[in-house]
Order: sequence, then C-alpha cells, then structure tokens
Amino acid sequence: MDVRGCIEENSAGFFDALSQWLAIPSISADPAHHGDVRRSAEWLASYLRQAGFPVAEVLQTGADGSGLPAVFAQWPAADPSAPAVLVYGHHDVQPAEPLDEWDSPPFRPVQRDGQVLARGASDDKGQVLFHALGARASLAAGGGDAPPVTLKLLIEGEEESGSANLPALLEANRERLACDVIVISDAMMWAPDVPSMCTGMRGLAVAEIDLRGPDRDLHSGSFGGAVPNPLHALADLLAGLHDADGRVALPGFYDKVLPVSAGEREMFARLPFDEQAWLDEAGHSRAAVGEAGYSTLERIWARPTAEVNGMWGGYTGPGGKTIIPSRAHAKLSFRLVANQEPADVAAALREYAAQRTPPGIEATVAFGEPGVRACFSPVDSAAVAAARQAMERAFGREVLFTREGGSGPEADLAAILGAPLVFLGVGLGSDRMHAPNEKAEMALLLKGAEAAAYLWEELAAAAGDVTAAR
Repeated sequence: MDVRGCIEENSAGFFDALSQWLAIPSISADPAHHGDVRRSAEWLASYLRQAGFPVAEVLQTGADGSGLPAVFAQWPAADPSAPAVLVYGHHDVQPAEPLDEWDSPPFRPVQRDGQVLARGASDDKGQVLFHALGARASLAAGGGDAPPVTLKLLIEGEEESGSANLPALLEANRERLACDVIVISDAMMWAPDVPSMCTGMRGLAVAEIDLRGPDRDLHSGSFGGAVPNPLHALADLLAGLHDADGRVALPGFYDKVLPVSAGEREMFARLPFDEQAWLDEAGHSRAAVGEAGYSTLERIWARPTAEVNGMWGGYTGPGGKTIIPSRAHAKLSFRLVANQEPADVAAALREYAAQRTPPGIEATVAFGEPGVRACFSPVDSAAVAAARQAMERAFGREVLFTREGGSGPEADLAAILGAPLVFLGVGLGSDRMHAPNEKAEMALLLKGAEAAAYLWEELAAAAGDVTAAR
C-alpha cells in the first residue's frame, strides 16, 4: 500500500484519536487546568507508544518538577547513519474564553463540513498528531519496521504561556534530543489551494520608558514654559523613533539585519495577496504604511519594526487640569529579524533615549524580559529543499515560501541543539487560532501526514547534504 492509501485507510481512527485528545482542556495559562495539561501529556505518550514508537515518555520540567510536562518520543532508523530528525510542537492550548462566542463547546470536538472544531484543533494538537499517522504510512509504504530517519518528537506543554522551562529542558536533554534537522509543526500555509512553507519567524523585545521631571505636578501658569515637561520630551522621543522613510532610528538598529533575498521577494510577490482585503481584516485600516522600498508582506515578515504600544502621563480625567506633569511613560515593542539580538536592541534604545532626553528630565528604560530571538531557514538549504519536495509530492503543485510575523521558541531550539529549522505546517489563517470556534481542515491534516511521510524519505535520500549542513 502506498503512503496516500495508508493515510486514507487510517483516517477515521486518526480523527477519533484526535477528538479524544482535543477533549482534554490542557490550558497552560490557567493553574486550574494544570492537571489537564499533565493528563494531555500522558495521553499523548500512551498514544505514541500504541502507534509504534519504542520510546514515548513524559518529561517533567522546572528545577523542582513544578513546570508543566513535555513529551519525548523516539523511533530509531534501521540505518544508524541515517539523519536524526526532531519534530517540535506543543500540546497545551489557549484559554477558550469568551465561551458564549463558540458555536459548540470548545472541548467537545465536532466534525462538521470537513472540519474539526475544538480548541487546539489547529494550534497545535492536530498538527502534532499527523506526524504519528505519517510515520505509520511511511512504514507501510516502505515495508519495514523502522522509519528511514531516526524520528524524535518533543512536544512541550508551556508554549502558550511563554515556554519558560523550554531552554532548561533542552539543555538537560541535549544528548537525547541531538538531531540533524528540527521540524516545526506549529505553522501555517497561505491557503488550501496555495501550499506554502514558512522560512522564518520574527523575534521580540519589549520595553518601558519612564521620564521624570519635577518631583511633583506643577501649576502650568506659574511654571509652564520655564521648566521641562516630561510629556513634551516623551512625544519628541517617540516621534523620532522612525525617520521619513519609516526606518527605525535607533543607533545601529540595522547593522546585523539579514536582507531579504531576491528569491524570497520574488516568491512573496507571487502569493495572491489582496492588500485591500488585508486592510479590511486589519480593523478596517485605511492605508498600508511602513518602511519605504518594501511590500506589505515583506514589512510584516522580513523587516524589523518599532511600535508604540501605549503612552500615558499627566491628567486624563474629565475637564481640565492645567499642570506640568511630573512623569510620562510609554510601552514599546520591537519585532526583530534574523541576526538581530534583543540585548543589542535594548542597548540601542537606552543610547537613543539618552541622546534625546533634554536637560532636567531623567529617562529610565526597562526591559522586563530577555526577549525572543528571530529564527530563519535559508531557502536554498538541503533540509528546506527536502521539505519543499515532500509538500509538493503531497499537494501535487508548487510550494511557495512565506514567513510569519509573530514570535516563538524556535530560535532557542536551533541555538541550543545546533540544528537547522524546517517548518512543515498545514494550519490556515482562517483557523481562528486563539479565538472562539477554532478549527482545522480535515483534508489538510491528512495532507500534513502525507507530507511528513514523504519528508522522512526525502531527508534520508539527501542524508549527506543534510548532515553536512549541521
């Protein structure tokens, strides 16, 4: 039986199992559901053992085991020299509120009109589980009892709440997780009829700026025009974050930015992007703006940004209050691209604030978190080429490239394990991830399983190039 036939034959059992898993409300952000996150991990480990993985176990996280559990599974290749591939995903899910906006209960999965509807259907349980189906199909087609690559899975339980314990988990299990390629199964395609591969995700740095002037609010009639006003200084500082071409004005901000290649720009331009429809979905925004010389897709996927998330200070109540405020505040976020480091952005923002803060005003710049590094997979790498070929075999058409504007733990995986990333995902922007009525397209989950089965073949065939690239 070929790969596609095996997947079709086992599809009903696959969706029954997925529904069982989706019924577990594994909400990592809610302490009341931490027991469910543990139950979800135990369910997955048991399922993977039944699916044939010789090793499938729950890994505790946190220094004292107080973190939420991950699942590790391994199926060695018959050939010990075959590449080792690690699939990363997560089994925790977002909170389901507001509950009254769901058409059916979020943890009572429903199969309707070719879709699975439940929290976690697309993000990320459906996209994790199709790898087990793909492994079975690969074995059925090859007639063996071991996959063509050593297949490892690491499915964490804290992704939706920040992956706080993931770096330590990776460090503690570095030898077990050693691999030649990391496959990310928490990703999206452009459209059902436009298969695509993500090649990178932006990083993130968040900051708060506090400006302090006089020790107390002052009467604007007695002191206005004669002492520095923190709100005036803040407005000037924020207005200067970008130059006339929309470029971020922090010193050295672009020094390490990896340019968008001509090949990627050509691929982005071939995507059927309707900018007006995109603006309508973006809260009925009235115009597309940003860094000059780049398209909207390039701006949100492959270029770094600075955004003012909030600003406040002085009097904002009803009526007037004629004061010179004592303090002014702002929250900022920076989306970063490949080769940029959050620590470098922090240093640049502090330098920028020091340069633009007038005499009599004291500026404090705070970064509450270490930030998230960007990740990127070169489109001409052996691993990306293998994944693209696998997807094209499954979908029967050309696969284009995209990136994603959000941020995740993928850079930690690549840095700590020292292996390149490949994104293999079949989620859609219309899947309503993180929102009520989350769904996954059943046909696409099966295509994902088929692409995964082909990927193990493609990586094994390109073993020399894949292992040399690590």
